[in-house]
Amino acid sequence: MEDNQRLFLISQTYATLFSVTNKIQTAGDDAIDGLTSRQMMAFIAIAHLPEGGASLNAIASKLGATKQSTAQIINNLKGKGYLQAEKNAADGRSVNLVITETGKEVFAKSGEQGWDFLQRLFREFSDEELELLWKLLKKVYEFDGKKQDGFEAEGREI
Repeated sequence: MEDNQRLFLISQTYATLFSVTNKIQTAGDDAIDGLTSRQMMAFIAIAHLPEGGASLNAIASKLGATKQSTAQIINNLKGKGYLQAEKNAADGRSVNLVITETGKEVFAKSGEQGWDFLQRLFREFSDEELELLWKLLKKVYEFDGKKQDGFEAEGREI
């Protein structure tokens, strides 16, 4: 393939990936009551971190996001009473984020709506296509040599 053609494909792939993620986030926000897509993913990240290990840095790392953008999400959830900060028993300098009972109720309701949204989003994909898409997205994620600290393992129940 010529360099110009490859550059065209790379730029089109990037632009499409960028617009697809924005479109999915917006549609997810519309489909889920009580939480935005990013807030929902923060809850899921907490569930996939060890008990007592849900620090701001750990959540940001799990989401592949900056500490600053994650702090905005977390502060919003704390302001709504869905999360609370507790001192880490093992390290007094560290703070763990814990989902409150109200947060658990909102997450449960939003989780059902989120599952319905995901079913609609991927309804035209075969199992093989989903597996390939996941594999390719993980490959894109690892462009900088860092593996995704993903959500493959079972999360704690919220």
